[in-house]
Amino acid sequence: MELSQIINSIYPLPQQSLSKLNLIAEEVTLPKGFLLINKERPNHNLFFIKQGIVRAYTYRGDSEVTFWFGTEGDTAISIKTYINHEPSYENIDLLEDCTLYKIDSRKLKMLYDEDIHIANWGRKFVELEYLRTEQRLISMQFLSAAQRYDELLKHNRQLVQRVPLGYIASYLGISQVSLSRIRAGR
Repeated sequence: MELSQIINSIYPLPQQSLSKLNLIAEEVTLPKGFLLINKERPNHNLFFIKQGIVRAYTYRGDSEVTFWFGTEGDTAISIKTYINHEPSYENIDLLEDCTLYKIDSRKLKMLYDEDIHIANWGRKFVELEYLRTEQRLISMQFLSAAQRYDELLKHNRQLVQRVPLGYIASYLGISQVSLSRIRAGR
């Protein structure tokens, strides 16, 4: 997916504004297993996924808890770092070799000050990120594991083929055995 498609899917920009964003973007290719965002260190970059899959996770005791997957067209970012310039709550690693567009958020915020279209795009970007977080929270609070699995299949079926089942079980908040039972019942 091209950067202009990703940017315009968030909020359409005039070509002149889009060109300004292209000037501060860098395409990078990184290997599977690369730790894109480390919760121990602030990372002031936004990453738009051109190709590949990433996951966000944190630790509960000694166990990793996966709470988000990003695929083509999604943004990998620590909102805490983006807003407060503090280390993030999560780690984000690559589940496949990935091609990403990297934008330094400090440069992006400078563009907010000079281009109202980019500033409006930034507002819409953060609004959409918070909506996704809210949807995930509501899903975890009010849907059963089977319903969450059905939602995953409905909205992102490709994950089941591309992501290890242990990560999917963690994302759903269940064990791999429970996931196997849910899958067998489908």
